[in-house]
Amino acid sequence: MTAFTTDAQRWHAVAMRDSSAAGHFVYAVRTTGVYCRPDCSSRLAKRENVAFFSDAGSAEAAGYRACRRCLAKAEPARRDALVLRACRLLESGDPAPSLEQLGMQLAVSPFHLQRLFKAVTGLSPKAYASAFRAKRMRERLADEQRSVTEAIFAAGYNSNSRFYADAEQRLGMRPRTFRAGGAGATLHFAVGQCFLGAILVAQSEKGICAILLGDDPQGLLEQLQDQFPKARLIGGDAAYERVVAEVVGFVEAPQLGLKLPLDVQGTAFQERVWQALCHVPLGSRVSYTDIAERIGAPKSVRAVAMACAANPIAVAIPCHRVVRRDGELSGYRWGVERKRLLLARETALS
Repeated sequence: MTAFTTDAQRWHAVAMRDSSAAGHFVYAVRTTGVYCRPDCSSRLAKRENVAFFSDAGSAEAAGYRACRRCLAKAEPARRDALVLRACRLLESGDPAPSLEQLGMQLAVSPFHLQRLFKAVTGLSPKAYASAFRAKRMRERLADEQRSVTEAIFAAGYNSNSRFYADAEQRLGMRPRTFRAGGAGATLHFAVGQCFLGAILVAQSEKGICAILLGDDPQGLLEQLQDQFPKARLIGGDAAYERVVAEVVGFVEAPQLGLKLPLDVQGTAFQERVWQALCHVPLGSRVSYTDIAERIGAPKSVRAVAMACAANPIAVAIPCHRVVRRDGELSGYRWGVERKRLLLARETALS
């Protein structure tokens, strides 16, 4: 392996545009005042005008400025490294550092950091910190050897009050109830029939928490039990049957809209995707790329698809309106054929 320790070796690497030399040194051109990476595609300078430096800092200290082509090529790696450092700072602080504090620690402007962070992660730094802390809290609560208080501190919170301020929003229920798999929570549910087959509708104290579709009513009930293994499930209530009838009516005639409150809990990213889906008009189709761009995370197409697949409320959060870029139907949690039927009905109504 070439060490690029002599000027002759370095010049040969520059002349050959040797990408393996990148990171070992930079070269500067006296006549332009610019320094470049060894593999830069710029026009080759004359040897007598070239000086070599061990790194960019040394070249800049000597008065040279960076080549724009090299900056453009290096930008993705620099951006990712910067965002990774920001993530580690957000994960380790309590309270998490503000955007201004992050910018100071990373030596970048808050505006620039916010833009780069959202481009890479699909979230703002504040939303990332909140989602990370909630995820770690869920993991700690799952450890039954810890008390709730121990789990709070193990998740990185420095006080109980800081955690309880938004616990129910992030967990969907009180922490002891979450740990117990929904124990103590009461869910009303009922199974009905619609043009898509069997439909199960479940409602918590806050609103509709599940709309499941399938062929087998018993299978739908088992899915609900898996999601809330220790919750108190109440089925067959006459008053709740009217709620299910309203949901079925909405599925059959989506132009009527659904006025019932929803109780949807997901990660910060999932919730942004689901909110974007709720703004897709009846009869319209969008791609996963479209949704990624709408939430300001154009490179998070795969994550958008995963958020669609995790949607627990069929039709009310219309993930069925998301198709591939070529217009063809892609996967659907409740079956591609149901997706086809839903889109066909909505197209006829629009």
